[in-house]
Amino acid sequence: MATTTANPDTAPAGVDTAKKLGLLPEEFDRIKEILGRAPNFTELSIYSAMWSEHCSYKNSIKQLKTLPRSGPKLLAEAGQENAGLVDIGDGWACAFKIESHNHPSAIEPYQGAATGVGGINRDIFTMGARPIAQLNSLRFGDITKESRSRWHMRGVVKGIGDYGNAFGVPVLGGEVYFDPCYTTNPLVNAMSVGIVRTDKVISATSHGKGNPVFIVGSSTGKDGIHGASFASKDITDTSMDDLPAVQVGDPFMEKLLLEASLELAETDAIIGMQDMGAAGITCSTSEMSAKGEAGMDIHLDRVPTRQEGMRAWEILLSESQERMLVVVKKGREAEVKAIFNKWDLNCVEIGTVTDGGTLRYFMHDELVAEVPAESLVLGGGAPVYERTQKEPAYIKENKKFRIADVPEPDDLKAVAFDLLASPNIASKQWVSEQYDTMVRTNNMSTNAPSDAGLVLVRETGKGLAVTVDCNGRYVHADPYTGAMIAVSEAARNIACTGGEPCGVTNCLNFGNPYDPEVYWQFAQVIKGMGDACRAFETPVTGGNVSFYNHTVTEQRNIPVFPTPTIGMVGIVPDITKRMSLHFKQKGDLIFLLGKPVEDVACSEYLVRHHKIDRSPAPYFNLKEEKRLHTMLLMLIRKGLINAAHDISEGGLWVALVEMALPGSLGFDVITDSEFRPDAYLFGEAQGRAVVSVDPDHEDDFLDLMGASRVPCVLLGHVTQGKLVVDDQRFGMVDDARRVYEEAIPKVMREP
Repeated sequence: MATTTANPDTAPAGVDTAKKLGLLPEEFDRIKEILGRAPNFTELSIYSAMWSEHCSYKNSIKQLKTLPRSGPKLLAEAGQENAGLVDIGDGWACAFKIESHNHPSAIEPYQGAATGVGGINRDIFTMGARPIAQLNSLRFGDITKESRSRWHMRGVVKGIGDYGNAFGVPVLGGEVYFDPCYTTNPLVNAMSVGIVRTDKVISATSHGKGNPVFIVGSSTGKDGIHGASFASKDITDTSMDDLPAVQVGDPFMEKLLLEASLELAETDAIIGMQDMGAAGITCSTSEMSAKGEAGMDIHLDRVPTRQEGMRAWEILLSESQERMLVVVKKGREAEVKAIFNKWDLNCVEIGTVTDGGTLRYFMHDELVAEVPAESLVLGGGAPVYERTQKEPAYIKENKKFRIADVPEPDDLKAVAFDLLASPNIASKQWVSEQYDTMVRTNNMSTNAPSDAGLVLVRETGKGLAVTVDCNGRYVHADPYTGAMIAVSEAARNIACTGGEPCGVTNCLNFGNPYDPEVYWQFAQVIKGMGDACRAFETPVTGGNVSFYNHTVTEQRNIPVFPTPTIGMVGIVPDITKRMSLHFKQKGDLIFLLGKPVEDVACSEYLVRHHKIDRSPAPYFNLKEEKRLHTMLLMLIRKGLINAAHDISEGGLWVALVEMALPGSLGFDVITDSEFRPDAYLFGEAQGRAVVSVDPDHEDDFLDLMGASRVPCVLLGHVTQGKLVVDDQRFGMVDDARRVYEEAIPKVMREP
């Protein structure tokens, strides 16, 4: 490619410019080797975005490739399409994915969260699937002490609610956790789930010389430029200077784009389609071309823009929302334009497909950049690194923990009610009530709450059970075991709902990968996640890695807890045999399933009441976990239980209260005298669930449990409204409700 200094965008660029754009000197040398010359500024900007951590996964891909990527229901090669795709039977497939929008949300919570919701939904409908459910996993600092954390939470929740409600997809579930490590760098992970006919799936590919390339949807502006690069560095005291990197969303425009895209999917007029997320036009043109082993000639001056005088690199790197790239079959242009005109959306031909795998970008007929598509993408020419690992010293400290060193509380009732007031355990209704959970009327779990969100697939009569799960404290304490617990809890939630897990998507949130201790955490998490996913036969269909969640100031250098959020989808074959978590009738028997263990490690009780934050992950056994899930499904399908709820944060006590509240029924239970009462009630040992059984079914229930290898203990029975533990009256259901439901609203009323 010939370059000229008349245009600064096409003038040769040096290593100093490369470093300013976030590239390493050795990466600059590699770019020169690929091109056979020095890159110009526009080309260097392209590589800066595509070789950023956010786009290239250069510090994580080697580890990610060890995850299980195949399974009986998998329909798309993991990571090769806009979202994961699994077969749900009857000619239908489920498309699902989770991604982070952490850095934008840290500095502009409202738009950061809103555009995260918009982006993940586009990944779904770009495949021809209609989104039918949303979930989110959120992490903030201590809202009881930090006004900044309350500011983050208000903005993020409102951004998710405003965008999702206007777009018209229900929020089926999620999780919210609080810890000081997330004070400056909150985590905002958004998941979307959609359904599509298996014969109508659209691929993110490009091929066929001469086929036209269209940009559709919104106009291109200067918002989001260098957003991918911004997401690939630490949050610092000067991060507010990067505010222009935060995108601005328009949910009403996205709704139009959804309907136009699904109408387009009903035709056979297109070769491929891809969302414009990180790195905008650069990413979509390079990834589609590389996948189809083709090239493109793109005329940037034809791109509809919001501002006059936008430069070539600004158009290429803009991350303006609600845009997609579509490769159309030659001769079908008028048909495609008619669809987007109907929905009053831009539909402009900006280029053509070429042979040879080269991307050429023009501005007013001047060639401003020329690069091989393969050199830009994950698995192609993008660099791959293996970083240094070092086990943190605190891991050995955690192993020194002994429960005998923890004093038993004098007043169990006071501790129990204080736990209900913990923001990590208390009702998240303050959050969920800002979301539309009933739009499209497919949500089966709003009025009958279950451990996983449940959405009806009307076309098949089946249900999809969906959940997001991760306890970052467990993962921090023991990354390998903590990651296995995250996968297992997701599978347990689906089993408690009556579903069988069929696939996983993940959002891996970590600190700086150049920190050996952080990279050790990452490698251990991948190992644990892989082992658990293989055990549950749930392939990892794709997801997102978010590094640099690492607050850097002059005084402190604090990574967030390693937080590998697991998004899991399961199938409920018969929607009439779904299971909810709440007690149904007075007199039902309450049973504890799973191995009883005297363990308070890593529990909310240990941290909140005893201020002990050095302990290992809670008890966990993968084989026992799998046996529990199998038994839960058998009990549900045989109609032998009336309710099922897993034991997680807060232990048995919190599980019982959460089962009591929806129906305003109480419980009378007895703890095991061989265990410390605080451990029995508040310990968070894994692989356990609580079920309720009609006395008329007790014999059949016990016969089935007796033939299994899953321990089963009668705890007590459901009462009219009293909460009784070991013959001590802890209070009434309404007493627990007031504490549980008022804790977060009370805090959020503070300035």
